[in-house]
Amino acid sequence: MSAGAVRLAIDGPVATVSFDRPEARNALSLAMYDELSAACARIAATPGLRAAQFKGAGGAFVAGTDIAEFRAFAGSADGLAYEARIEQGLVEIEALPVPTLAVIEGAAMGGGLMIATACDLRLASRRARFGAPIAATVGNCLSGRNLRRLERAFGPGPTRRMLLLAERIDAAEAFAAGFLTALVEPEAVATRAAEILDRLVANAPLTIAATRALLRVTDEPDDDIVGRIYASADFHEGVEAFLAKRPPIWRGR
Repeated sequence: MSAGAVRLAIDGPVATVSFDRPEARNALSLAMYDELSAACARIAATPGLRAAQFKGAGGAFVAGTDIAEFRAFAGSADGLAYEARIEQGLVEIEALPVPTLAVIEGAAMGGGLMIATACDLRLASRRARFGAPIAATVGNCLSGRNLRRLERAFGPGPTRRMLLLAERIDAAEAFAAGFLTALVEPEAVATRAAEILDRLVANAPLTIAATRALLRVTDEPDDDIVGRIYASADFHEGVEAFLAKRPPIWRGR
């Protein structure tokens, strides 16, 4: 089995991060988590980007972490270091300066589920499945931060079923729970992803950035963020374009 890779491609204003280990349903090695961090760093440092998508190769998203990596764990320190590494990767995705779309085909389990949850929007094929069935498999646990991420994304009921009963949730239920932005037939995934990315690229980048920042912060003063938007050239351009009945030209400043 190959070690796999996390690949980054940039096409104009859109970055694509691909998890490429199809023979293991893209289960991530610890080295692949490092490559994910490197991809996020490059996205954050690349000017002109307006959106990023995360997808898997070979008909799966990410089927969790490679369980063979756990054989080397000797005790609590190894487990805590692993959880810290996962948390670092999720925070890096959440902190990207552009909106993110998870394009999910097949399995999004464990760490893959958390990567999808860290993205702003999620598109799935009807064949997608979601879960973290560790109570019936490996016998580890999720961190408290990840439990809260799942509860915010799915609600407490589905989260408890996924974790306590080790259930896998299908795409229809994930869509009904509000976890998915869109649900399509497998052959329509690429087209629908392109439509969503086109809309993200076309919308006001400062408004999107401010909205994403404010969604992450629930109880801190937001005057600085909101004030910057009203002081921006894009805001004034939007007002004039609306009144002139023409499309706005967003410049991100």
